[in-house]
Amino acid sequence: MDAYNAQLQAKQQRLQQLLAPFTELQPEVFASAPQHFRLRAEFRIWFDNGIGHYAMFNPGDKRTPILMEQLPIASQLINQLMPKLKAAWQANSELSHRLFQVEFLTTLSGEALITLCYHRPLGDEWLAAAQPVAEQLGVQLIGRSRGKRLVLDKDYVTERLTVAGREYSYRQPEGAFTQPNGGVCQHMLNWAYEALGQQSDDLLELYCGNGNFTLPLSTRVRKVLATEISKTSVNAALANLDDNSISNIELVRLSAEELTQALNGVREFRRLASIELDDYQFGTVFVDPPRAGMDPDTCELVRRFDRILYISCNPETLAENIRQLSDTHRITRCALFDQFPWTEHIEAGVVLERV
Repeated sequence: MDAYNAQLQAKQQRLQQLLAPFTELQPEVFASAPQHFRLRAEFRIWFDNGIGHYAMFNPGDKRTPILMEQLPIASQLINQLMPKLKAAWQANSELSHRLFQVEFLTTLSGEALITLCYHRPLGDEWLAAAQPVAEQLGVQLIGRSRGKRLVLDKDYVTERLTVAGREYSYRQPEGAFTQPNGGVCQHMLNWAYEALGQQSDDLLELYCGNGNFTLPLSTRVRKVLATEISKTSVNAALANLDDNSISNIELVRLSAEELTQALNGVREFRRLASIELDDYQFGTVFVDPPRAGMDPDTCELVRRFDRILYISCNPETLAENIRQLSDTHRITRCALFDQFPWTEHIEAGVVLERV
């Protein structure tokens, strides 16, 4: 724990340095469990004397495998499944033949989805071999090869997270983005819920993904307009709205840049035809952009809002975006979420309010 705490303190100091030109506030810090925190893991399969082993590689070196039987940072469920799955493919040539990669997706709620990737076509023989393994392990199982995907039952798992005493269920599809550290994700959701506070106006959300933040934040405002460009994530978000009986969210498949163009009257989009933008009374915008941060046009868009709730996976681009907004907004709250222990990556959150 001493090594972990030292690393976390270094991250806190780094974030404070980046935010120092804009605020004297100290970030709230949300630590991770030091082990078994990662709900996703991806392994290459390295064959030695006909036996396939889980393998990872150091950056820049794809020739020297690091063979492993367990992965301490991965969830306990992943570690429990690893030897059982390995025994299954060793016992069946249909499962092991030209297998080159295994991907695990697990949840805090105890569900698991495993994807087996192959350098060969898959068909009925693979399905017949995989079905009893899926049943024995109690997992969802998917086979992938070039241009082909075979799904035995479902292509998603369902996560359950509690925010302010209410449990939300989230469909997490194979291949779509999900927060890798479920425990810290729950801290992030509760922080964002509390930081937003109860509002009488509306929320605009950019980069909403599968609705991870959208669902709990919708209970704090009159209604929400949320945008996301990924079809897979949009479909998951729509299912999550139904599963959680939430009716005050409109979801549109647009990028942040496209929505900016629509709100500025630069372009019209058929995907917005059924939505009356003038009916919204936006007071808050929530953004959780990719590592590149917000582009200049999106920064100018969010400047219009009284409150900006910003979650960032890259504190350098976060600081640059804050610099662009600092003449109109000031930081009133900030936080560090240790999504990625044992790495240099920092997840941060800030609330910006109009001066």
